[in-house]
Amino acid sequence: MRPSNKYILLFFFIGINTAFAADRLHPEKYYQEKWCKEHGGITEYVLEDKARIDCLLDDYAIEFDFANKWAEAVGQSLYYALKTNKKPGIVLIIEREKDKRFLDRLQPLADKYSIKVWIISP
Repeated sequence: MRPSNKYILLFFFIGINTAFAADRLHPEKYYQEKWCKEHGGITEYVLEDKARIDCLLDDYAIEFDFANKWAEAVGQSLYYALKTNKKPGIVLIIEREKDKRFLDRLQPLADKYSIKVWIISP
């Protein structure tokens, strides 16, 4: 790929991510801090490899993500659980009615791999 094509592709993906972020009612951190505090967890727990767990509870290592990023949340929650010897958990952020379709995609995997799923909305 020519260098100019790499830059065009990079700007394309940055634009897509920016468009999704601009469409959010609140940033992920807003939900993370509120929920984790209410559940007595530690926010931004840092692993030895510098990965950050969004919320660490006594029994769960939890990843927060917006509904459209459900697949990323699966991988991260399983990794955090492995590294902490805790159960995997996901807090799925559903800001709009149309986001509920992503829960339908997540739930079968969560059931199969024993991932606890919580839902948070504004």
